[in-house]
This record gives sequence, structure tokens and C-alpha cells, in this order.
Amino acid sequence: MAELIEEGPTTAPPAGGGDISVPSSMQTQYNSPSLSRKPLLSLIVHPNSAPAQPRFRTPNFISPLGSPLRRAIKLTRLDPHDAWLPITESRNGNAFYAAFHTLCAGIGIQALVLPVAFTILGWSWGIISLTVAFAWQLYTFWLLTNLHESAENGIRYSRFLQLFNATFGEKLGKILALFPILYLSGGTCVALIVVGGATSKLFYQIVCGGHDCAANPLTTVEWYLVFTSAAVLLSQLPNLNSIAGVSLLGAITAIGYCTMMWFVSVTKGRLQGVSYDHVKPSTNTQSFFEILNAFGIVAFAFRGHNVTLEIQATMPSSEKKPSRVPMWRGVQAAYFIVALCLYPLAIGGYWAYGNKIPANGGMLSAIYAFHGRDTSQTILGLISIFIMINALSSFQIYGMPMFDDMESKYTNFMKKPCTWWLRAVFRVMFGYGCFFVAVAIPFLGSLAGLIGGIAVPVTFAYPCLMWIRIKKPKKGGFMWCLNWGLGICGMVLSVLLIAAGVYVVIDTGIQVSFFKPH
Repeated sequence: MAELIEEGPTTAPPAGGGDISVPSSMQTQYNSPSLSRKPLLSLIVHPNSAPAQPRFRTPNFISPLGSPLRRAIKLTRLDPHDAWLPITESRNGNAFYAAFHTLCAGIGIQALVLPVAFTILGWSWGIISLTVAFAWQLYTFWLLTNLHESAENGIRYSRFLQLFNATFGEKLGKILALFPILYLSGGTCVALIVVGGATSKLFYQIVCGGHDCAANPLTTVEWYLVFTSAAVLLSQLPNLNSIAGVSLLGAITAIGYCTMMWFVSVTKGRLQGVSYDHVKPSTNTQSFFEILNAFGIVAFAFRGHNVTLEIQATMPSSEKKPSRVPMWRGVQAAYFIVALCLYPLAIGGYWAYGNKIPANGGMLSAIYAFHGRDTSQTILGLISIFIMINALSSFQIYGMPMFDDMESKYTNFMKKPCTWWLRAVFRVMFGYGCFFVAVAIPFLGSLAGLIGGIAVPVTFAYPCLMWIRIKKPKKGGFMWCLNWGLGICGMVLSVLLIAAGVYVVIDTGIQVSFFKPH
């Protein structure tokens, strides 16, 4: 929900005509969207007290309230519904929380296939494409951070879809942004259940290898269920700020398994007979779509833009201390660490395995295929459990927008916050709904390139186009040209990746098997 800066009464009747009982935590504050529980006592006028006479009067043209900037400031009326929703009910976040959330959301299992892109692009173009994508997505992070608060109407856009709808209208929002946002939240949670369940099974096999406990192992579906149950239990934490510790743990484990993988690969040395020569396909069409697939791998390695505004919404904000300052500090710190993880992973993995790196699984498959016997079982077990913990932590971040959306529909209809048991029911429904999709449609991963191409504009195109529409930079100026260029390139990249996904599906086919996960 938006937060409006308006004059007049601090509360307004709802659209339906009913009364809304505003909790005490929603007191009107002067120029502060933070949820302080202390009302501004200086605004209260007692009927029996005489007004205080100032000792002197300052001319309006000298007073800060007489300046053009101060004249634009009005009283902030917080939307009661925002205080009831899990993303915005707590606003005591800081730069550290932003770094934890961004880092946990930004590094994932998809980064482990970066060396596969290098087998197609080679050393030079591989490093160039990775660098361009890194700089591009970091720039769009900066754009979203600065678009979170509107200086003109005083609204804080706390959700990506809310900002897109305000920029281009709800009709275009439903057509262009709704599905990508849902996929990047719900679809990512489904993928995390698959990865987390499979890794849990692998960890169990490592720990119980050669022992009787491996005699009757759980099935793949049962491991999915174990992971889902742990994720649902952890999802009962009430809001985004409350999972900061979970995000910190997820960030540490992500750094851990990325570092361990490239370190083991490099220290073991290059494989015998490794080659860096690209094997060209038989036709130019295959070569073209193979290159597009490599660019898609690089583009998909970066994620988290769909939760950027949600993370920033957890911070207090005022005229002197806007939320974009600590948010950008947190993003910079997080992506400095992301770069320290992704570059060694991509370069070290390609150096160690060359064209022999498995296309399916990337670094994780390569570690077990080439070094499974000469690497300590403790190291292999740590890698597995780190991936599992990171998947559990990431599930909470990417699931939070879906929790928020479900509760928002309830609060808008009922005009009251969700009870604790109803909130728990919503999250259980979502978690086990993702489990059902993971089991019922196990071939969904084969469509990841096709569906992922639809979601690419959220990272690379939409922030640039929204900046032009909202900020209205000078036509022909640097920011105007830069954002138009990046926005158009992002949309073209999305179309090409969708075409490449369709080509792969037609060329290789899909093994359709419902309710039979591998």
C-alpha cells in the first residue's frame, strides 16, 4: 500500500464508507514515514492552556519553514493497511539488514552454472559479458533505490508491482509485470524446494555412506516434503525485518559454498586433457541460439530486483535521513561480496574444468563427478548443508512478497489485520502449494530458460523505463539516452531469450512426467 503525504485530517474514511480504527502505532508524524510508537506530543493542543508566545519572530524568508523545500513538506498520514502487512509492519531496518537481505537474495544456485557460459563465450567474451551484466544490474539497483520515495507526492512505493502500476498504469502492470513478479517469487520458491530437497538427500547419502542408515533412504518426494516443512516452519517469523538473522545465515552459507567450490577446483588443478576450444555446432542457427543461451546464463546469475523495494520499505525515512542512503550502502556492500564470489567461481571453474564441465549442474556436478573420491567427505558434506541452509533462507525472502499479497487481499476486504493463526494458515498454504507444484510438474526446470526470459526485464529494463517516466530527464541528455538505451536493450534481450527458450524446447524436447520427480 502507498503512504500518502496529505494535508488536513490525519485519518480518512475508507473507500467503502466504513470506519477504520487506527492503532496507536499509526500516529501522525511530521515528515517521517517510520512507524514510531511515540506520537508527536508537541502537536497536541490542550484547550485550557494558553498558546506559548515566541520570544522573537523570524521572517518567513529566513525560517526553514519559509524556504521552498520546507513549503513542500506536509503532514504524513500512514496508511493503516501498511501497518498490518508483513513487509511494512516493521520499519526499524538499517544498512546491515539491507546488506544481509540483498546478499542472501543475490547469490543462489544459478551462479554455479556460470562456467558453462564461458565454454560457449570463451575467456574474453565471458568476462566481458559477466562484467557488463554486473554493472548493468547494479545500476538498475541504484535506480530502484532512488525511485522508492517520490519527492513530488510523498509516496513510498514499497513493492515493485506498486511502483510499476503507478508508472504505467494497472492495465500494463497486469500484462507486463504481474507474471514476472509472481514467477520470481513463487517460481523461485518452487525451484528452491527442488534444490533444497535434492541437496538434503545428497547430504544424507554423504553422512550415511557405508552405514546401515542408508539401507532404506527416503524418496525424492519425501525429501522435498522434509525441506518444505522446515521452510514453512521458518516462515512463521512475522515480517521481513524479523528474518534479518536468517538472511545473515543464508548470506554466510552462500559465500561459504561458492568459495569452497572454486577453491577445491583450483587447488586440485586442471583436469588432464582439459581444453578451452569451443566446439561449434553444425549450423549457424544452433550457434546463434547457443550464444543466446550463454548470455541467458549470465543474466540469470543476478537476481533480487523484485524484492529491492520491499527491503527498502523496512527502513525508517525522513527528509534529513531518507531511506535510500542506508539502502544503497547495504546494496554496495552486498554486491562487493557478490563480485568476490561470482568472478572466482566463473573464472576458476572454467580454468579447472574447461569444456568438460557438466552443462546440467555446473560446478556442483563437476565437484562430485571429478573430485568426489579425492575430496574430504567433510568438505562435500559442508557444501551440501550450506546449499540447503541458503535455500531455506532464500525461501523466506522470496516468499515474503507472496505472504504480503495474500494478507493484503484479506485486510483490504475485512478492514482489519490478519490474526496470528490466519497468517500461519496463509504461509502453510503457500509453502505446501509450492511443494505440490514441484512434485506435480518436475519438468518445470526444462522451461526455466523460456520463463526466465519473460522475467529478465524486471532486472534489466523496467527500472530504466520507470526512471524516464517518473524523473523525466532532459531529452537528449546523458541520463535520458542511457536509460532509453538500457531499457530497449533489456527488452530486446528478453525477446531473444524467450525465442532461445522456445528453440531449445522444440529442438531437444521435454520429458513430460507428472508427479514423477527425478
